[in-house]
Amino acid sequence: MPDGVLRVAQLNAGSFLEPDWEERRHEIVSWIDHLRPDVVCLQEIWQSDGSANTAGSIADSLAEPMAWVFGGHPAKGFSSDPTLRFGSAVLSRFEIESHTLFDLGPADAADPIVRSIGWELLHAHTAGLDVFSTHLAPAPSHGVYRVAQVRAIDAHIRRIRGSADDLRGFGMPRTTMPSILCGDFNAEPDSDEIRWLCGLTSFEGDTTFHQDAWRVAGEGPGLTQDWRDNYIAAGLNVHRKRIDYVFVGDPFLREGNAGRVLSARLGFHEPRTGIAASDHRGVVVDIAWPTRPSA
Repeated sequence: MPDGVLRVAQLNAGSFLEPDWEERRHEIVSWIDHLRPDVVCLQEIWQSDGSANTAGSIADSLAEPMAWVFGGHPAKGFSSDPTLRFGSAVLSRFEIESHTLFDLGPADAADPIVRSIGWELLHAHTAGLDVFSTHLAPAPSHGVYRVAQVRAIDAHIRRIRGSADDLRGFGMPRTTMPSILCGDFNAEPDSDEIRWLCGLTSFEGDTTFHQDAWRVAGEGPGLTQDWRDNYIAAGLNVHRKRIDYVFVGDPFLREGNAGRVLSARLGFHEPRTGIAASDHRGVVVDIAWPTRPSA
């Protein structure tokens, strides 16, 4: 990547439930080698005592291997293996200094699908960046759960960031990069949960602001699931939608234009090795990073 630019790639890899994983793993590796991102966020990653971590198998197969961390919970409704963990991963070209997993629940949800999986938020601190990978309740009708989940995500980010995002007044620019939040949110752009994250509505007087990179710099609808050209999505009979996002925290008054979204485009959306990477398309975003270190 050029000096001063951070490239982030987001993909729900579908490595647990969807078919043809071994072939699709090579497709994902090919795409990451092609894109050469600094950070990759993946969801639907899994591992067990008898099976290697699927994100680790991707990271270790790259032409330029990346550091990686995983965080997941038992998938009680989908596997009888008590050692299986299902969740998110973050890959980085830089050292990952620390990571933390948060459970987004809700464990007492009335819906058995929501209740059976520990929906997660994984935080990784790498090269001065706070990167978050998440996966929210899946069904179009699960908006009430996703509202609670995005509010929890924002609260976790605020706690982790501390005073890093505090406005100091004109002439006193913020010196840190804003947070990077990626994931399969299972929510379309005009949903309450996404509009709240973008600062376009409030919940009980509570507001926040994260840039939806596609809204800021993408062209076209940016559909990340489209049954017309994806055999897995077609087999699931899901409608065409944009549900995968890269969010970047508020860039206002940041030194060197840190956090400015420079471009947003689809990735992992066309076969490079002859097979679809996932039932999802990915999102690739370039962000101004004036303090970018050497890899």
